[in-house]
Order: sequence, then C-alpha cells, then structure tokens
Amino acid sequence: MFPNGSFEQGKPHPARVYDSLLGGKDNYPVDQAVAEGIAQRWPEIQRSAQQNRAWMARAVRHMVKEGGVTQFLDIGTGIPTRPNLHEIAQGMVPSARIVYVDNDPVVLRHAEALLTPISPEGRSTYLQADLRDPRAVLASPEVTETLDMTRPVGLVLAAILHFLDEDEDPAGVLRVLVDALPAGSYVALSHACGDADPVRAEEASAFYRQNKVSKPVVLRTQKQIEEFFTGLELLEPGVVPVDRWRPDASVSEGPDDMGFRGGLGLKHGTA
Repeated sequence: MFPNGSFEQGKPHPARVYDSLLGGKDNYPVDQAVAEGIAQRWPEIQRSAQQNRAWMARAVRHMVKEGGVTQFLDIGTGIPTRPNLHEIAQGMVPSARIVYVDNDPVVLRHAEALLTPISPEGRSTYLQADLRDPRAVLASPEVTETLDMTRPVGLVLAAILHFLDEDEDPAGVLRVLVDALPAGSYVALSHACGDADPVRAEEASAFYRQNKVSKPVVLRTQKQIEEFFTGLELLEPGVVPVDRWRPDASVSEGPDDMGFRGGLGLKHGTA
C-alpha cells in the first residue's frame, strides 16, 4: 500500500522508487533520481530494501516449513519483485493460496500481469483495498473465497506500517487483522527504523517528503516496532535488522544502521 499513487511518468511514484532501490526495472528516471537522493543521505537504505525482500522470503519459508501454513494475506505487496511470495510458497506447497492487497492501481496493474500461480493447484488473487480499512479487506470476496479463516494464515506486512501515522492508529489496524486470524497463524512485519543513525534517517525521510513522493514515512523505534507484536509470541531472534533475522549462508551481516527491522509473531489462541 503506497498512498497517493500516480500514473504520471514525470512524477516520482513511491512503488517505483522502492522498485528502483531494489534494483528493479519498473521505474523511470524521475524515480531513480529520488532513490539516488535517498541513498546519498542514508547509504544503507538500498541494501536495506534488498535485504527486506530477502527477509520476507525467509519468513515465508519458515511459516510453510515450521508452521505448516499454506495460505497468505500479503498487504502492501508493492511492484512484483522475484522471488514473489506465491513463488516461494507454491514452490514448497503447490496448492498454496495467496491474496495480494494494495490500494495503488499502479501496483495492481503489475500484479495482475506478473503474479500468476506457478502451479495449477495454487491460487493467487489480487485485491485493490486500503490497509487503513482492515475490515473491508477481511470482508472482501477475494479474501473470503480464497482463504479458509479457520486454518492458519500467514499475514505479511512488509515495509508498510510506516506509511501510517499515529492518527491512523497502526496498532489498532493491526489488532483488527490479528483478531481475525485463527490460532497457529503468523504475522511477519518489517518497518523503517532510524535508531542506529537518527540524523541520517531523518535526512532521508525529509528528502522523501520534499519530493512529494507520498505521505511521510514514519520512522519508529525498536521498542515501538516490538509493541506491534503485543499478544503474539515473538519468535527468536525477535525484532532485529532484517539481514540478521535467521540469515542463510548467502546473507552477510550488515552494519547496525540497516534501515528496516523485522520480526515474526505466532498467534496462540486468543491474541
């Protein structure tokens, strides 16, 4: 979910800026200029974006392998970047089902073209809806007809809650979603965090605002991000820089100022 999306090629678009940070090709020079400006002010942000994507993949693999999860709700999916969630899940369990949610028509246009099931047994569905109205997301036919809400679900919120300011009650939004999940479900959540270098992080955030890419990104502290997991079992190693969350052999540990921190929570009974 990227607020205030635009189809204009002459105006930076938040999803395309993020795609540029990931090294993707679905962006334009104006988006690349903003991505480069952010990286100049916060050099680790590009690696952070790439490692955030890798973190999501590891979290999904854990949910499938260790939790037996075969259905996922991915809110704020962004422009498709391989490996996509359904490719990971259906590569492990061909019948896995995924609902991708984003409020941005630019993102959904890409999703409909690229996020197709990799197996005939699997299903990938797309919903244009807003995270800020979680009840509408949960009540949509795309969710109710694709996911069995009596069985564990993997809720993925990768680098999205920082687009909600406190007036929009991100904790309350998350609570509505978590309350709808059955026991055995997981919440994979990552968030922008500037704790290690607040000055550089704020400079990058201010540059983002000045270029009117979207509403401001809200940098939250480690403690604030941990509080999003209230009522869940926060699995080891807790909320950490995304490259340090259960890294595989291909991940080299980065510096402390990694821009995103992530964690995985497990719901036991009533959260």
